Amino acid sequence: MLQLTINNKSYQVDASPDMPLLWAIRDIVGLTGTKFGCGIAQCGACTVHIDGSPVRSCSFPVAAAVGKKITTIEGLNEKVGAAIQKAWIELQVPQCGYCQSGQIMSATALLRNKPNPTDADIDAAMQGNLCRCGTYQRVRSAIHRAAEMIK
Repeated sequence: MLQLTINNKSYQVDASPDMPLLWAIRDIVGLTGTKFGCGIAQCGACTVHIDGSPVRSCSFPVAAAVGKKITTIEGLNEKVGAAIQKAWIELQVPQCGYCQSGQIMSATALLRNKPNPTDADIDAAMQGNLCRCGTYQRVRSAIHRAAEMIK
């Protein structure tokens, strides 16, 4: 049994230490907001925060998350995360929506570290998040809008 702290709640997880964290979050704990996209940490759909930093959970072993603070889209409730989510809705960022939890998690980490990012900062931070619908301009606009809301 491995003990995980997800969204400030403790969970006992019966999993192989090398199981990807994504499957522990989705299949064992039952938090399905984090999505499976590619399985090779290239698309960003599975992004969660570990100790505040964005991590691709599809390639992160569950044993490496023990003793760390894991935040999923369901637990994103502080000021920055709320502003990002509000801007996403206001600017109608999602189309199909599949990549959006990962996009929001990456954008939140960016604004926590850089409250007034440039387009280049946004592009660099969001580079690993793929959107099949191509809403990249709306993502960038929403990040700028969220930065304004936070001020």
